[in-house]
Amino acid sequence: MINGQVIGPTGSPLTLEDLPSANTQRWVIRRKAEVVAAVQGGLLTLEDACKRYSLSVEEFLSWQQAINENGLAGLRATHIQKYREADSA
Repeated sequence: MINGQVIGPTGSPLTLEDLPSANTQRWVIRRKAEVVAAVQGGLLTLEDACKRYSLSVEEFLSWQQAINENGLAGLRATHIQKYREADSA
């Protein structure tokens, strides 16, 4: 959050209106990152985000962890699979 604004993954201010639609079915990297940024910036609570997007807490936390550990590239499905395989080895 900068000057009371939540900054999204593109570097632009993020508002509730900018977030993905509640009925989003296709979760591309940018949409996942926007939801994570909204929760981290206090725009939504974790509970509200999970309810709004029908996510489990574990799913949201996996997105957050992927961003924290590997940046936005960590949200790519192929990267997540690769990281999971490395963790189990």
